[in-house]
Amino acid sequence: MNILEGKVAVVTGGTSGIGEASAELFASEGAKVVVVGRRRAEGVAVCDSIRAKGGTAEFIEADLSDDAAITHGQ
Repeated sequence: MNILEGKVAVVTGGTSGIGEASAELFASEGAKVVVVGRRRAEGVAVCDSIRAKGGTAEFIEADLSDDAAITHGQ
């Protein structure tokens, strides 16, 4: 259906569980997905899975519970 074609979805906590499922769903509907999470290996795996199905995804490693990491873009 591609109801999200031309949109970008940022999914925090996207390395597992509901976040991972949301990232996969958004991608299947045509969104470009940005997966944000603390665990690099899992985030890369989610993005690889999305890309293998023809979607577009990038991973950003970040701990959003750490104010300093958010402020400084780390």
